[in-house]
Amino acid sequence: MAPRHHHAYVWTGHGDVLVKPGDAPRRPTNDEFRTAQVMPLESADWLLKTASRIEATFAEPKEAADWYTETVAEHAPTFAGTYGAPPGAEEIVRRLRDGEDVVGGWWVVGGRFLSVNLIAYPHRIRTQYACPAP
Repeated sequence: MAPRHHHAYVWTGHGDVLVKPGDAPRRPTNDEFRTAQVMPLESADWLLKTASRIEATFAEPKEAADWYTETVAEHAPTFAGTYGAPPGAEEIVRRLRDGEDVVGGWWVVGGRFLSVNLIAYPHRIRTQYACPAP
């Protein structure tokens, strides 16, 4: 098994595809799931997507936390509505060191949704999932 690391994923798309009845491609049981250009229903299921969906891979929690905070900050001007602050870098590092995922989602202008994710591998809940990276 590979040493613990985190894969980074970003999805931005129209919010309509996130709700039923159109959420079938978000489920691993759907034939289109692996290649569907939509975020999965469960964050761990990112590990079941094709490796081409991985934005970056991080062995060091600090580097992953920097990527996460920079990515959220880059998109923050497009946020629609009022949101609480996302976790800070120190909190993200703590979570990653504990083997947790860090997942955030925000509605952005134009009825779109932004999902920014750091998904742990090996996953502490979905231990049967293989690493998607080659």
